[in-house]
Amino acid sequence: MRSLDGMDDSIPRRPVPPTTVRRLSTYYRVLGTLQSNGQPSVSSETLASLTGFTAAQVRRDLAYFGSFGKRGVGYDVSSLQEQLAAILGIDRGWRIGLVGVGNLGRALMAYPGFNNQGFDVVAAFDSEGSVIGSTVNGQRVRPVGELEDAVHDERIDMVIVTVPAAAAQQVVDQAVAAGVRAILNFAPTQLRVPSQVQLSNVDLAVEVEYLSYSLAE
Repeated sequence: MRSLDGMDDSIPRRPVPPTTVRRLSTYYRVLGTLQSNGQPSVSSETLASLTGFTAAQVRRDLAYFGSFGKRGVGYDVSSLQEQLAAILGIDRGWRIGLVGVGNLGRALMAYPGFNNQGFDVVAAFDSEGSVIGSTVNGQRVRPVGELEDAVHDERIDMVIVTVPAAAAQQVVDQAVAAGVRAILNFAPTQLRVPSQVQLSNVDLAVEVEYLSYSLAE
């Protein structure tokens, strides 16, 4: 079977470092800007200058997935953006459930970038009685106890966790038990998930502490 870039999918590919995948997201966004500006092609050197990476790094990252450019011409902006969307899976449309409708949860539900990138927040959950039943960004907030049933009913692919640290593991366990295989955690705590579940942690305090360290140095 051939992939979008013409490579044979039956040939094992090298493991792709997580940092490479994150850089693909940056390339994708830059290509979107170039396309909106009507630029038909772009070189690895230009991509490097627009992203802060090196041209060699750009070429190495893309080489994990095939051959996209032409020597002396560069990359077709529209085609490469389409290829990266397929590689990142954002051309499929993923359904998200969010648990924890506090200030951070509400901000994430209102974030327009999710819909723009093919992510749809289809359900929201909370344990606070005063929040349950309210409508936030067009979603009725449900009791967190309904999470497992909603995963199946709403065909939820991913769960975003924005609950207090003490409640996070229980919420994650519920999501995993329901079959969720991708979780984005904002709770400031270490969580345990099975090996088949992808867990990504965002600790805002840690990021600010890094900046604090940089300033102190």
